[in-house]
This record gives sequence, C-alpha cells and structure tokens, in this order.
Amino acid sequence: MTLMNKKVVLLGGTSGLGLATAIAAAAEAAKIIVVSGNSERVQKALSQLPPGSEGYIADASKEKSLQELFSKMGSFDHLVFTAGESLPFNYLENLSMDDARHYFETRFWGALAAAKYAAPHINERGSITLTNGIVGLRPLKGWSVATCICGAIEALTRALAIELAPIRVNAVCGGVVNTNLWNNMQPDSRDQFFREISAKLPAGRVGEAVDLAKTYLYLMQQEFSTGQCVIVDGGGVLV
Repeated sequence: MTLMNKKVVLLGGTSGLGLATAIAAAAEAAKIIVVSGNSERVQKALSQLPPGSEGYIADASKEKSLQELFSKMGSFDHLVFTAGESLPFNYLENLSMDDARHYFETRFWGALAAAKYAAPHINERGSITLTNGIVGLRPLKGWSVATCICGAIEALTRALAIELAPIRVNAVCGGVVNTNLWNNMQPDSRDQFFREISAKLPAGRVGEAVDLAKTYLYLMQQEFSTGQCVIVDGGGVLV
C-alpha cells in the first residue's frame, strides 16, 4: 500500500511527532488533516504543509469534542494519535491523585475515544496508530503514572486490533526523543539530560521526531501488521 491520495488524520499533528509524521506523509502524496486544541498551532502547521491540507480544532481530552470532530470530517484512511502532554515525573510520596487521573485523560481516554468515534469513518484497509513510550517496559523511580499509562496503551492497542478488525491498530513506542514534550525542563538541564542519555544508548544519540515519523508511515502502509507495539528507542530498553 502507498499513501498516495490517502487521507491521513493526525490528532496532535501540529507539533513534535505528529507534525513530523504529517510532513513525511505529505511527501508520500497523502492528503493531510491535522487536529489540535490550539488554533494558532493549526495555522502554523498548515503553513508547513502542502496546499490543500486541512486543519481542525478539537480537544483530544474531551469525548464530545472528538465525537463532533469525526462526525463532520467524513471518511478517511488512517488515524495517527500523537496527542498528549509530557509524561509526569513524581515520586509516589509526592503524587497527587488528581494529577495522576488528569494525565490519563488525553493519553489513554483520549486515545480510546478517538478510536471509538473514528472507526466508523475509516475506509477499508485503513489503520489507527497510537503513540506510546518505553517506560512500560523499563520502569524508573518516579515514573509510576507514566508507566501505568504506557502499559494501558499497549493493552489497548492489542484489544482494539481484535475489536476493530479488519481496521489495523498498532502503536509506536518511542524512547527519548527531542521534541517539545521536554520543554518543561530548563534548556541547560535538558541538554545535559540528552547528553547523558546519548552516552548510554547503543545508537549514540537521542531520537528525533523524523526517526519516529518513518515508523508511523511504515505502520500505515504495512497491511499485515496489527496489534503491535513497535519500539523505536535507539536501544533504550537494552540498557
């Protein structure tokens, strides 16, 4: 399967992994629709995409917003879900349970709602690709909530692959990737963190959004893959 003239919807497609995937899919002659809760981000993303690309405003953490989005969008071929905030870091003793619940809203419940309301509009041979991390496989102290979210997304990927078949459902599991999700760190601290991670990784560097974009494209085009969580982490789970 090629992406030529295929309609690709990217929830969270205005920055980071989503925008990199939108640009890569557009280069394969796909028709691009980006979705964000921020209208300025939508317009900025559209300025980087080919003429004819579309943008919508929707809140991926709100079920009604997603229901309305897909009801007016019409049919399409592939959904890529990259929406979400930075994964939380907090030791259990300092963890707010309200904050913990909040982080599930977009990354898990948003993904589930998106799949629910998108599925009736996905064309034959279409797909859904979710986004995940590797801490579900390599938990770290202070990352309990993030680890639970990643485990839940992995299970959701397999469950949806069965329930929504023949729509294919997969997930991209990234390691440390240089995107705006790390912008909550001070620049000097972030750069030091990236250097330390790079020194440990077999690949010798942290990831870039374009690295993972290639995997989203692969999963859209690979017609015999479903229920899979593809790890793209520079060897992070090995070390």
